[in-house]
Amino acid sequence: MNGFEAVFFGRMFRNMKKPYNLLLIAICLFFGSQISIAQTVPFENEVKEISARIDEAGWEPGETVFTGSSSVRMWKSLEAVFPNHDVLNTGFGGSKASDLEKHLFPLVLRFEPKKVFIYEGDNDLWADVAVADIMESLDNIVSRILIANPHTEVNLISAKPSPSRWSKKQNYLILNDLMRQYAQTHEGVGYVSVWEALLDSNGNPRPELYIQDQLHLNEDGYKLWSAEFKPFMQD
Repeated sequence: MNGFEAVFFGRMFRNMKKPYNLLLIAICLFFGSQISIAQTVPFENEVKEISARIDEAGWEPGETVFTGSSSVRMWKSLEAVFPNHDVLNTGFGGSKASDLEKHLFPLVLRFEPKKVFIYEGDNDLWADVAVADIMESLDNIVSRILIANPHTEVNLISAKPSPSRWSKKQNYLILNDLMRQYAQTHEGVGYVSVWEALLDSNGNPRPELYIQDQLHLNEDGYKLWSAEFKPFMQD
């Protein structure tokens, strides 16, 4: 409950009889907390903006949805790369897998997609989220998509090797391997590896493929990244 709510309810309760005070306080606190939670869900406003933009442009059920964190959001050439496919980009902010789980309906499910590509886990690991927790969220996401439509193809995208996050290389490799194994053992799930395509001959990330922050890809980086998706876009 914020300061305004506290003052408002405080004035109201002073004019009421005590037997009703505790009950009404409990009710108001409950609904006040629900309102506060609803107003502070991470990325809520951005998700609304994405939904409004897509609705305004128009869409049809059965398109391909690319979603996840900023590496998808900043993929400006996505439609040009796949001109023969109807694609929707619902990438948002610096999201984590748990964020996509919260916003799965407006960003994925409501579009009734034929294919879904998911890039999550990168920001999670950098924020010290346990790999097991990331995989649990991804499993929940995949399960909900396939329950809604068992014929949807769901593809998990590997974490990319960013120079600015190279100190956690081993964590990223572990997550990538778990996503690969998950895809191998779950029907209807694929795994797109973009890791190797962005490394040099010595197995190190290539700084020239990234923008100044050394985290997000530049145009040359996305060209190499895009090539890994083409086999998965074939009908």
